[in-house]
Amino acid sequence: MLSRKILVIALILFGSLTVFAGDSPYAPPAGGEAIGRLMERAMHDGLVAGGIVLVGNRHGTIYEHVFGKQSSLPDSPPVTSSTIFDIASLTKVIATTPAVMRLAEEGRLSLVDPLVRWFPEFAGHGKDDVLVVHLLTHTSGLDDFSLSSADPLQSAISGVAAQKLKGEPGNRFRYADINFILLGELVRRVTGSTLDRYAADAFLRPLGMKDTAFLPGPAIAERCAATLDGSGGPHFGTVQDPLARLLGGVAGHAGLFGTASDLALFCRMILGEGELNGRRVLEERTVRQMTAPYFSRGGKVTRGLGWDMASPFSSPRGEGFSEESFGHTGYSGGSIWIDPRTDTYVIFLSVRLDHRHTKAFSQLRSDLSTLAFRMLFPDLRELVETASYGPVTSR
Repeated sequence: MLSRKILVIALILFGSLTVFAGDSPYAPPAGGEAIGRLMERAMHDGLVAGGIVLVGNRHGTIYEHVFGKQSSLPDSPPVTSSTIFDIASLTKVIATTPAVMRLAEEGRLSLVDPLVRWFPEFAGHGKDDVLVVHLLTHTSGLDDFSLSSADPLQSAISGVAAQKLKGEPGNRFRYADINFILLGELVRRVTGSTLDRYAADAFLRPLGMKDTAFLPGPAIAERCAATLDGSGGPHFGTVQDPLARLLGGVAGHAGLFGTASDLALFCRMILGEGELNGRRVLEERTVRQMTAPYFSRGGKVTRGLGWDMASPFSSPRGEGFSEESFGHTGYSGGSIWIDPRTDTYVIFLSVRLDHRHTKAFSQLRSDLSTLAFRMLFPDLRELVETASYGPVTSR
């Protein structure tokens, strides 16, 4: 009943939408101040140094809030709309998943291909029942492990071959980067092109995502927000994830950099079922297949292909968005959440300062989406609990 009421209100609110871009002469929706206060509090509590929030629908941006600095350094420049962020595991759904789905759409691979078809190195090592779809849903039975710096890709493949599966493929969800490291290599083996080149040609450039790429060059490093290195110090324009660094900065699980406005283009394409501004990069059926629930275990975990729907990692869903919504998080401080029922997306990219307070940061993501929902659908605000992630010291 709630979902139907949300949909009706969404149609009323957005039937003839005025887009509120950052430089628009129109005022943003009422209620956006609460998001601003939430982000100020996150900075005060030392969770983030700065960041950007974008809320929109398939037509464009409805609300934008830019705050804070690109790092914790005293002379750091402020975050702007053009600041580039290391989007970490968002790479899985912005680059790798759509690349695999595009190849499946074209008939160049099948989601039910046994992994040994593309990785003959796994033959005879108990991996015959692992399918491509199991990698996309993190139900392969594979677990993460350390890679050799001498030949990291070969050590990944050798390690998978030697690893005993943690359960029957398709029966157990266990989030593991190795699944998407293999998918990134799968794209290369199918196409003969590296993941970064294929993703750029197939959909990043066609969508106009001009600031989204692996391996950002020195020329744009000054636009990059900081991430923390192993010693806790900031670095700029170098991928934070240690496995992605070992793999040369291009990997299926992490390594992509981009702006919030570029991610908004991608979200609009997904809400447009594969099309943006008259340019189609994925078929409608492909987007629907990718964002349908593929794995569910006892109502506690629901995953699409690459996408999260309900799991311990789905805090950006917040309170209010529908069960049809989906998204993903990134370790560096980013998240996206998309709800096709309400035609809404919420993007949060931040300069995360402290990775110890994971509960507080998860609650921050949740509260942001809750406040975004309340901002867009004020008539339903009494159905949504007041957002409060609490002081860091209490976590």
